[in-house]
Amino acid sequence: MKILIGLINGMISGATPILLAALGGAYTYYAGVFNIAMEGMLLTGAFFAVLGSYYTGSWLIGVLLAILGALFLSLIFILFAVVLKTDEFVTGIALNLFAVGATTYMLRKIFSVKGVFSNPAIQPIPAIRLPLAENIPFVGEILSGQILMVWVAGLATILTYFLIFQTRFGLRLRAAGYNPARLDSSGVPSSRMRALSLLACGVLCGLGGSFLSLGYVNLFAENMSAGRGWISLAAIILVNGNPLGIALISLLFGFSDGLGLLLQGYRVPSQFTAMVPYIATLIALYFYAARKRRLNSA
Repeated sequence: MKILIGLINGMISGATPILLAALGGAYTYYAGVFNIAMEGMLLTGAFFAVLGSYYTGSWLIGVLLAILGALFLSLIFILFAVVLKTDEFVTGIALNLFAVGATTYMLRKIFSVKGVFSNPAIQPIPAIRLPLAENIPFVGEILSGQILMVWVAGLATILTYFLIFQTRFGLRLRAAGYNPARLDSSGVPSSRMRALSLLACGVLCGLGGSFLSLGYVNLFAENMSAGRGWISLAAIILVNGNPLGIALISLLFGFSDGLGLLLQGYRVPSQFTAMVPYIATLIALYFYAARKRRLNSA
C-alpha cells in the first residue's frame, strides 16, 4: 500500500509542472501561435524562483519573480513573433537556447557554483495539510500534504477551461487561431489576442518553474526543466489543447516520472529510469499519429 501511495504522490508531483506549462500552451494553441518556448520559460521560472526565495527568505517572492522571469521571455516572443512577424519555431528555439545559456551564466556569476545550487536559506513552497482528510485511510495520505502549487494547478485547469470555452475572451482567442482575418474585421486585432495568450503562457510557465525548484526539489540545477516543456507540447498536441484532456495526459506522464523514481529503489540504473517519461511521450505520439492517419484515410 505504501508503494502505491508513493507512486500516486510521485505521479501528482511529476504531473504538476507539465500541467501548468501545458495549460499555458493551450492559450497559445487556440490563438494560433506555435509556441515551443515553454521549455525555456519553465527553466527561467525555476531559476528566478530560487533567486527570489534565497535572497528574500520568502517563497512567495520567489514565485512572483519566477512569473516575471517567464513573462520576460514571453515579451521577447511577442516582440519577434507577433510584432516583427518572425518565424515562431525559430523564435522558440532561440528562446530555449537563450534560457539555458542565461540561467547557467547567472548561476555561476551570482551564486559562484557550477551544476547545482542548494542552500538552507531557500524557502520552499509550503505543503497544505487537510486536518479533516488526513485521517481518512489511503485518501488522506494522498490529499493532505500536497504542495500548494498542486492545488493551484488544479484550479488553473478549471479556470483555463472556463476562460477558453465559456467567455467572450475565449471566443476571441479561438477566433484568432481559426480565422484571424474575420476577427480583425470585427474590430478586435488578432495580434492582441496572440500577445495575451503568450502572456498567459508566461504566467503559468512561471508557476510551473517555481514548483520545479521550490516544490519538486528545493534547489536549482542547470537545465533542470529537462524536457518538460517539450512533454507539455506533446500533451497539448495529443488532446488538441483541451485543458481537461491536458490534465489527464499530464497525469499519465507524471505516472511515468514517478515510476522511474520508484524503479531507482530497485537498483535499476538511473540512466534508464530517467528515460521512462520520454519513452512514454514517444509512445503516446506514435499512437496519436497512427490514429490521425487512420482518420485521414477513412
